[in-house]
Formats: sequence, structure tokens, C-alpha cells
Amino acid sequence: MSALDELIAMTRTAFEQRRRSTTDEELEHAKAERLRTDPIRPFRDALKAPGLTLIAEHKRRSPSAGVIRDGLPLEQVVSAYERGGAGALSILTEESRFGGSLADLRAARAATRLPILRKDFVIDSFQLHESLAAGSDAVLLIVAALTPEQLEALHEEATALGLDALVEVHDRDELEAACAAGATLIGINNRSLASLEVDVRRTFELLPHIPSGAAVVAESGFSRRQELERLARENVDAVLIGEALMRASDIEAACRELFTST
Repeated sequence: MSALDELIAMTRTAFEQRRRSTTDEELEHAKAERLRTDPIRPFRDALKAPGLTLIAEHKRRSPSAGVIRDGLPLEQVVSAYERGGAGALSILTEESRFGGSLADLRAARAATRLPILRKDFVIDSFQLHESLAAGSDAVLLIVAALTPEQLEALHEEATALGLDALVEVHDRDELEAACAAGATLIGINNRSLASLEVDVRRTFELLPHIPSGAAVVAESGFSRRQELERLARENVDAVLIGEALMRASDIEAACRELFTST
């Protein structure tokens, strides 16, 4: 079993447990209450703002890095991100390997005005509905984790719910699958899901093949201002950074330093 297969299996077990403990009526009420009190924030619009947008990620740990930063309250992290100039947030909600939860999503929602991406292994429509109820404005759909039929169905349902869908790709075949599913928000992940190794050249190799009009997010491996300046020159819309910022002693200052001249 690959690392991705293992994560998907654990994800399925976790959300099936949540589904058994939540009635349809409770979920519908939670969604309605969220939308009544806190409408969806435009995630894609934030990424399409002039210049390179920072999607700052809250991530306590990961399979590749181990523990990154586990003691700092989430509210302090996301507030520092907002003060530091981030245009959007990514909140890891996968529990077993990343140490996240839907409670983190709710806490981030209450602590910031920025639009929020739920970062998890979304493989079932139930996760879309719980994402909306918990305060997400966008969800991640990983092409490698889904069949073309699943990808298309989840993308369509997310859109119908009002959620933006960041469709993550690693190569040309996955990019073609994303485009076939109607993706207009495409993330290029430089980290291999098989080896967990990072190669930032992947972003620049795939950029020429991104369809006109799609918003592009560069993911994994970027941590220096010079790299972000190159992304800006290549008209990448946003960059997702987590580990480099989470490890900084002054998170707000780290955000400002990275984006001083982009």
C-alpha cells in the first residue's frame, strides 16, 4: 500500500465515523447556520488579486517533516498570517498524520477574516458538506486520490455548494484530468506523493500547459523571496507556504520578509 493509499484509507475510516455520529438534519442545520451568520468568503477572488498571493498554511506536522510546530495556539498563528499580509489560509484538518481537525477549521474561521481552504484528502461528498458547515470557503481535490468520475462529481458538487475547489496536480496527465473535470483553480504540488521528495521545477514545467483563465497555485518547496519573485514574473497567482512560516520564530515578520518585493 502506497503512502497515499494509506492516507486515503485512514481518511475514509475517520469520515465514516463522523458520518455515523451526525444526522442529515444536524448537518443541514449546521450548514444553514454557518451561511446565515458567516457567508462564504471568495477564495478564488483573493488569489486573483494583483501580484502573487500568499496562502499561509497551518500545519502542526507531516509525514515528511515530522513535528513542525505543535505548541503555538492556532489562533495566534492565523492572526500572525493575516497581519503579515497573507491573502488566504490553508488549514490542515487530517488528524492521523498531520495533527489537524475540523475544530481547527472552526477556530481559524473565528480568528480571521481571510478566506479558508480546507486541506485534507477529500474523497466523498459528505466531506464537502461538513467542510461548508465547519467554515471552509474552498476544498482541496487531489487528482491522484480520485478517479476521473469522482473528481468531476466532487468538483461539480463543491461548485454547487458555493465552495471553490483547488484541484491539485503533479504531472501532465493529472493536469489534463483536472481540465477535463472543469477545474479553474489548479494547484501544482512539487512534492511527490510516492517518494515525498520535492522538486520545484515541476511548477515551471507545467505552467506552459495551464489553460488560459485558470488560477494557478504553486505548492511545496518555496521558502525564499527570490523564488517568489520568479513565481510572480511567471504570473503564478498564489503560492502555498506552511512549514517555512510555521517554523519561524516571528511568523508575522517571516510573512512580510518573504513578500517585501514580490
